[in-house]
Amino acid sequence: MQAVEISRAGPPEVLRVCTRPVPVPTDGEVLIRVAAAGVNRPDCLQRAGGYPPPPGVSDLPGLEIAGTVVAAAPGVTAPAVGDRVCALVAGGGYAEYCVAPAVQCLPVPAALSTIEAAAIPETFFTVWANVFERGHLQSGETLLVHGGASGIGTTAIQLGVAFGARVYATAGSDGKCALCVELGAQRAVNYRTEKFLDVILEATNKRGVDVILDMVGGPYLADNIRLLREDGRLVYIAALGGAKAEINLGQVFVKRLTLTGSTLRNRPVEEKGRIARALQAAVWPLLAQRAIVPVIQHVLPLASAVEAHRLLEANEAMGKIVLQMTADP
Repeated sequence: MQAVEISRAGPPEVLRVCTRPVPVPTDGEVLIRVAAAGVNRPDCLQRAGGYPPPPGVSDLPGLEIAGTVVAAAPGVTAPAVGDRVCALVAGGGYAEYCVAPAVQCLPVPAALSTIEAAAIPETFFTVWANVFERGHLQSGETLLVHGGASGIGTTAIQLGVAFGARVYATAGSDGKCALCVELGAQRAVNYRTEKFLDVILEATNKRGVDVILDMVGGPYLADNIRLLREDGRLVYIAALGGAKAEINLGQVFVKRLTLTGSTLRNRPVEEKGRIARALQAAVWPLLAQRAIVPVIQHVLPLASAVEAHRLLEANEAMGKIVLQMTADP
């Protein structure tokens, strides 16, 4: 099969097309003929040498795929051969074939294309696990999404609105802010020209927000804490701006704040399977109605993985970037 491998740690140019053996499903896995694979920040971190795959996982990048099941390990009955699925994987997605734990596979909603389905797993698993499970966002509460025009951000805005939250966002251009508002955000702050703390405090009549989803990290910590209401929850999923910062614990005590965070890749298969089932019950009906749709800006062929990484790291993309292996059925 054709695949894209990381020849050595480095810039996007170290990605190269190669030929690899087709993997064989074992221990509760299925083999998927990949039609498309999503491109995500962790792929770039892995390529740069900072996010190695877990032991026993393919060294090929790629954490989310969509395609057709073509084989299954003994004892696996669902999904079945011939089923159209999308799947969260711990690696190996930049390839024409990829194995995935059966419990991490979800049916492609009939209303969505395979390209759209490939943009779902990494972002939807991440947002559900962090905003709704760790952040405990409830209907009627207020959510602030940093990086609102990213794949994670566009997903978080749509899901927050769908489940009854009042959503605000930050983004790095007026065009990105416009996208956030189009997706349902009450207000989007261009962090290059405005200070999000001041704007969101004004927009909320000084009340602040209940939950913040943050991927920037250290530089935003102080303002995030000031912006949170009593019993507020600050959820970290990345630290793109730096992992270190000083914290005023007095505000944490007085406002009874919760600071938490998580990564997805190293979680046990059983835990990811539980998240998959929660998504299928709560979110899949919305996807089936196209009440929520993944935002995709670029669809590129597998051989253009270098360009995909350049686009992602330039911070100019809105929504997701997807690599396509075959014609979309």
